[in-house]
Amino acid sequence: MFKKNLKKIIISSLIILLPMLVGLILWNRLPELLPTHWNAAGEIDGWGSRAMVVFGESLGLLGIHWLCIAVCFADPRNKGQSGKALWLVLWVCPALAVLVGATTYLTALGLQPFSMDKIMLIFMGFLFIVIGNYLPKCRRNYTIGIKVPWALDNEENWNATHRFAGKLWVLCGIAIVLLAFLPWAELGFWLSIAILLAAAVASCVYSYVYYRKQLREGRW
Repeated sequence: MFKKNLKKIIISSLIILLPMLVGLILWNRLPELLPTHWNAAGEIDGWGSRAMVVFGESLGLLGIHWLCIAVCFADPRNKGQSGKALWLVLWVCPALAVLVGATTYLTALGLQPFSMDKIMLIFMGFLFIVIGNYLPKCRRNYTIGIKVPWALDNEENWNATHRFAGKLWVLCGIAIVLLAFLPWAELGFWLSIAILLAAAVASCVYSYVYYRKQLREGRW
Protein backbone atom coordinates (compact mmCIF):
# COMPACT_ATOMS: atom_id res chain seq x y z
CA MET A 1 0.00 0.00 0.00
CA PHE A 2 2.87 2.35 0.83
CA LYS A 3 4.67 1.55 -2.43
CA LYS A 4 1.47 2.01 -4.43
CA ASN A 5 1.09 5.56 -3.07
CA LEU A 6 4.79 6.45 -2.85
CA LYS A 7 4.66 9.02 -5.65
CA LYS A 8 1.70 10.80 -4.03
CA ILE A 9 3.42 10.73 -0.62
CA ILE A 10 6.56 12.33 -2.08
CA ILE A 11 4.61 15.01 -3.97
CA SER A 12 2.40 15.85 -0.97
CA SER A 13 5.47 16.04 1.29
CA LEU A 14 7.23 18.43 -1.11
CA ILE A 15 4.13 20.65 -1.18
CA ILE A 16 4.21 20.82 2.62
CA LEU A 17 7.84 21.98 2.42
CA LEU A 18 7.05 24.58 -0.25
CA PRO A 19 6.31 27.37 2.31
CA MET A 20 9.75 26.73 3.82
CA LEU A 21 11.34 27.34 0.41
CA VAL A 22 9.30 30.52 -0.02
CA GLY A 23 10.39 31.62 3.46
CA LEU A 24 14.04 31.16 2.51
CA ILE A 25 13.53 33.21 -0.67
CA LEU A 26 11.83 35.98 1.33
CA TRP A 27 14.21 35.65 4.30
CA ASN A 28 15.73 39.14 4.14
CA ARG A 29 12.32 40.78 3.65
CA LEU A 30 10.67 39.04 6.60
CA PRO A 31 10.70 40.65 10.08
CA GLU A 32 12.50 38.99 12.99
CA LEU A 33 9.16 38.01 14.56
CA LEU A 34 6.34 36.40 12.58
CA PRO A 35 2.75 35.60 13.65
CA THR A 36 2.19 32.03 14.82
CA HIS A 37 -1.33 32.13 16.25
CA TRP A 38 -4.61 34.00 15.83
CA ASN A 39 -7.42 34.10 18.39
CA ALA A 40 -11.13 33.54 17.73
CA ALA A 41 -11.54 37.19 16.72
CA GLY A 42 -8.83 36.86 14.07
CA GLU A 43 -6.30 38.89 16.05
CA ILE A 44 -2.66 37.84 16.33
CA ASP A 45 -1.89 36.63 19.84
CA GLY A 46 1.26 34.60 19.28
CA TRP A 47 4.65 35.34 17.73
CA GLY A 48 7.72 33.30 16.86
CA SER A 49 11.20 33.87 15.54
CA ARG A 50 11.75 33.92 11.78
CA ALA A 51 13.69 30.66 11.87
CA MET A 52 11.09 28.90 14.02
CA VAL A 53 8.23 29.89 11.73
CA VAL A 54 9.97 29.27 8.40
CA PHE A 55 11.41 25.88 9.38
CA GLY A 56 9.31 24.79 12.36
CA GLU A 57 5.82 25.07 10.85
CA SER A 58 6.68 23.18 7.67
CA LEU A 59 8.64 20.44 9.43
CA GLY A 60 5.95 20.11 12.12
CA LEU A 61 3.19 19.66 9.51
CA LEU A 62 5.40 17.22 7.61
CA GLY A 63 5.73 15.12 10.77
CA ILE A 64 1.95 15.17 11.31
CA HIS A 65 1.46 14.23 7.63
CA TRP A 66 3.75 11.21 7.87
CA LEU A 67 2.16 10.13 11.16
CA CYS A 68 -1.33 10.21 9.60
CA ILE A 69 -0.09 8.20 6.62
CA ALA A 70 1.66 5.65 8.83
CA VAL A 71 -1.40 5.12 11.05
CA CYS A 72 -3.77 4.91 8.09
CA PHE A 73 -1.60 2.55 6.04
CA ALA A 74 -0.96 0.32 9.07
CA ASP A 75 -4.70 -0.37 9.37
CA PRO A 76 -5.25 -3.80 7.72
CA ARG A 77 -8.79 -2.79 6.72
CA ASN A 78 -7.41 0.02 4.56
CA LYS A 79 -5.70 -2.34 2.10
CA GLY A 80 -8.77 -2.21 -0.12
CA GLN A 81 -9.79 1.29 0.89
CA SER A 82 -11.36 3.69 -1.59
CA GLY A 83 -8.79 5.91 -3.28
CA LYS A 84 -11.03 8.92 -2.64
CA ALA A 85 -10.96 8.27 1.10
CA LEU A 86 -7.16 7.99 1.06
CA TRP A 87 -7.04 11.22 -0.94
CA LEU A 88 -8.09 13.09 2.21
CA VAL A 89 -5.26 11.58 4.24
CA LEU A 90 -2.71 12.50 1.59
CA TRP A 91 -3.77 16.07 0.77
CA VAL A 92 -5.28 17.76 3.84
CA CYS A 93 -1.90 18.59 5.41
CA PRO A 94 -0.42 19.95 2.15
CA ALA A 95 -3.46 22.21 1.67
CA LEU A 96 -3.18 23.43 5.26
CA ALA A 97 0.57 24.03 4.87
CA VAL A 98 0.08 26.21 1.80
CA LEU A 99 -2.76 28.15 3.47
CA VAL A 100 -0.86 28.75 6.73
CA GLY A 101 2.37 29.63 4.93
CA ALA A 102 0.68 32.09 2.58
CA THR A 103 -1.31 33.85 5.32
CA THR A 104 1.71 34.01 7.65
CA TYR A 105 4.02 35.58 5.07
CA LEU A 106 1.39 37.95 3.67
CA THR A 107 0.56 39.12 7.20
CA ALA A 108 4.23 39.59 8.05
CA LEU A 109 4.73 41.67 4.89
CA GLY A 110 1.53 43.67 5.45
CA LEU A 111 -0.06 42.35 2.25
CA GLN A 112 -2.85 40.10 3.55
CA PRO A 113 -6.18 41.33 2.10
CA PHE A 114 -8.47 39.20 4.33
CA SER A 115 -8.65 38.58 8.05
CA MET A 116 -7.39 35.22 9.31
CA ASP A 117 -10.69 34.30 10.97
CA LYS A 118 -12.55 34.51 7.65
CA ILE A 119 -9.84 32.57 5.83
CA MET A 120 -9.89 29.73 8.36
CA LEU A 121 -13.70 29.52 8.44
CA ILE A 122 -13.83 29.33 4.65
CA PHE A 123 -11.07 26.69 4.61
CA MET A 124 -12.80 24.69 7.35
CA GLY A 125 -16.14 24.93 5.56
CA PHE A 126 -14.77 23.74 2.22
CA LEU A 127 -12.87 20.96 3.98
CA PHE A 128 -16.12 19.73 5.51
CA ILE A 129 -17.82 19.87 2.11
CA VAL A 130 -15.05 17.74 0.59
CA ILE A 131 -15.10 15.29 3.51
CA GLY A 132 -18.88 15.06 3.25
CA ASN A 133 -18.61 14.13 -0.42
CA TYR A 134 -16.04 11.43 0.27
CA LEU A 135 -17.52 9.89 3.46
CA PRO A 136 -20.11 7.69 1.65
CA LYS A 137 -17.27 6.15 -0.39
CA CYS A 138 -15.25 5.22 2.69
CA ARG A 139 -15.12 1.48 3.48
CA ARG A 140 -15.05 0.04 6.99
CA ASN A 141 -11.75 0.69 8.79
CA TYR A 142 -10.33 1.75 12.14
CA THR A 143 -8.80 5.11 11.15
CA ILE A 144 -11.08 7.02 8.73
CA GLY A 145 -14.75 7.89 9.16
CA ILE A 146 -17.40 7.48 11.89
CA LYS A 147 -15.80 4.73 13.98
CA VAL A 148 -18.56 3.85 16.45
CA PRO A 149 -18.95 0.15 17.43
CA TRP A 150 -22.29 -0.33 15.65
CA ALA A 151 -20.84 0.87 12.35
CA LEU A 152 -17.56 -1.01 12.67
CA ASP A 153 -19.35 -4.29 13.40
CA ASN A 154 -21.87 -4.11 10.58
CA GLU A 155 -21.31 -3.09 6.95
CA GLU A 156 -24.94 -2.07 6.37
CA ASN A 157 -24.81 0.21 9.41
CA TRP A 158 -21.45 1.62 8.29
CA ASN A 159 -22.76 2.46 4.82
CA ALA A 160 -26.00 3.99 6.11
CA THR A 161 -24.16 6.03 8.74
CA HIS A 162 -21.68 7.43 6.24
CA ARG A 163 -24.37 8.28 3.68
CA PHE A 164 -26.17 10.25 6.39
CA ALA A 165 -22.98 11.85 7.71
CA GLY A 166 -21.86 12.78 4.20
CA LYS A 167 -25.02 14.81 3.53
CA LEU A 168 -24.93 16.34 7.00
CA TRP A 169 -21.27 17.37 6.77
CA VAL A 170 -21.78 18.99 3.36
CA LEU A 171 -24.61 21.10 4.83
CA CYS A 172 -22.46 21.96 7.86
CA GLY A 173 -19.59 22.95 5.57
CA ILE A 174 -21.84 25.33 3.64
CA ALA A 175 -23.07 26.82 6.93
CA ILE A 176 -19.50 27.38 8.15
CA VAL A 177 -18.52 29.12 4.90
CA LEU A 178 -21.51 31.46 5.34
CA LEU A 179 -20.41 32.17 8.93
CA ALA A 180 -17.22 33.68 7.52
CA PHE A 181 -19.27 36.63 6.30
CA LEU A 182 -20.75 37.48 9.68
CA PRO A 183 -19.63 40.89 11.00
CA TRP A 184 -18.84 39.31 14.38
CA ALA A 185 -15.74 37.20 13.81
CA GLU A 186 -15.53 35.65 17.25
CA LEU A 187 -19.19 34.59 17.18
CA GLY A 188 -18.61 32.92 13.81
CA PHE A 189 -15.72 30.92 15.23
CA TRP A 190 -17.69 29.59 18.22
CA LEU A 191 -20.73 28.84 16.08
CA SER A 192 -18.53 26.83 13.72
CA ILE A 193 -17.20 24.78 16.66
CA ALA A 194 -20.79 24.15 17.80
CA ILE A 195 -21.74 23.04 14.28
CA LEU A 196 -18.78 20.63 14.09
CA LEU A 197 -19.63 19.07 17.45
CA ALA A 198 -23.31 18.80 16.54
CA ALA A 199 -22.46 17.07 13.25
CA ALA A 200 -20.18 14.56 15.01
CA VAL A 201 -22.77 13.78 17.72
CA ALA A 202 -25.63 13.54 15.21
CA SER A 203 -23.67 11.05 13.09
CA CYS A 204 -22.99 8.83 16.12
CA VAL A 205 -26.62 9.04 17.29
CA TYR A 206 -27.87 8.13 13.80
CA SER A 207 -25.62 5.07 13.76
CA TYR A 208 -26.98 3.92 17.14
CA VAL A 209 -30.62 4.52 16.14
CA TYR A 210 -30.00 2.57 12.93
CA TYR A 211 -28.46 -0.23 14.99
CA ARG A 212 -31.57 -0.41 17.20
CA LYS A 213 -33.73 -0.54 14.08
CA GLN A 214 -31.62 -3.42 12.75
CA LEU A 215 -32.11 -5.30 16.02
CA ARG A 216 -35.88 -4.82 15.92
CA GLU A 217 -36.05 -6.05 12.33
CA GLY A 218 -33.69 -8.99 12.94
CA ARG A 219 -31.04 -7.66 10.55
CA TRP A 220 -28.14 -7.67 13.04
